[in-house]
Amino acid sequence: MTSQDSPYAGDSAARAALVRTARSLFTRGLTHGSTGNLSVRLADGSLLLTPTGSSLGTVTEADLSRTDLRGTPVDGPRPTKESFLHAAFYRARPGAHAVVHLHSPYATAISCLADVDPANALPTLTAYYAMRIGTLPLLPYHAPGDSSLEPLAEKMADRHHAVLIANHGPVVAAPTLDQAADATEELEQTARLHLLLQGHRTRPLTPEQAAALAPSR
Repeated sequence: MTSQDSPYAGDSAARAALVRTARSLFTRGLTHGSTGNLSVRLADGSLLLTPTGSSLGTVTEADLSRTDLRGTPVDGPRPTKESFLHAAFYRARPGAHAVVHLHSPYATAISCLADVDPANALPTLTAYYAMRIGTLPLLPYHAPGDSSLEPLAEKMADRHHAVLIANHGPVVAAPTLDQAADATEELEQTARLHLLLQGHRTRPLTPEQAAALAPSR
């Protein structure tokens, strides 16, 4: 799917989808305060994003920002300071038309643990995690808005549609906003399971079982 095939061809429909998803994520406790940001890629290749300093619980359609594929503002309020992350994922993944970045509590907790495998931060505990996330690399800590993370994020996004940033939270890309939100929620619930199972022996899916369900690029 190219930008011309974007499911968000109309600006008004894209704005409505972003606000609807933002409200859903916020009211279900997957983000809090003014944390988290969402975006979609429109048919013309530009990006529509939540603005900096906004709450996903109160953001409106009129509040949304537009940038180009480098994250440079085009119109509207100032975009999220992490617009470069969204742009990096879109450049690396031509089939992605939505990105969700949250500070969801359980996934963020995993990102703060010592000795997390940077190649894969979570075990494949369930079939749905294997289908919706697959492998989850841990990117090193960068302060929020630190654009020096951009080259690494783009490199990792070429091979992974979901990453976890150390001491920060997850970033997930998908063909649609609903799919990106669903995958983010699956990641959050698997992180919760992983923490609940600490101190217990676990039986993750085998590499062969996980590979059979892994999402395509």
